[in-house]
Amino acid sequence: QVQLVESGGGLVQDGGSLRLSCAASGGTFSTHIMGWFRQAPGKDREFVAGITWIGIRTHSDSVKGRFTISRDNAKNTVYLQMNNLKPEDTAVYFCAARSAAGISQGAQDYDYWGQGTQVTVSS
Repeated sequence: QVQLVESGGGLVQDGGSLRLSCAASGGTFSTHIMGWFRQAPGKDREFVAGITWIGIRTHSDSVKGRFTISRDNAKNTVYLQMNNLKPEDTAVYFCAARSAAGISQGAQDYDYWGQGTQVTVSS
């Protein structure tokens, strides 16, 4: 059983930056695909970025060039560096872990979830 705890959310102005962290415990972190998702009020949970255990990454088109996912297997932590934030990035951001191989953009394919951290971007 993997436990995930996100941190680093907050309120930031348009164009600002935040770095989210997700600390994992209780499982073999290095073998899991890790992902970040977000959910705005009234909307479905949306894939943001994913990373394999060896660091192969993918980002959604809406954040490509602004957000970067990374991981530190020695610290059992995955990060999401968010630059040039926009009001439409406002959402609860969730960290997720997937036991199967390959990055999936479907939330249903992830086995473990954190509680989420709020990111609010003011205009």
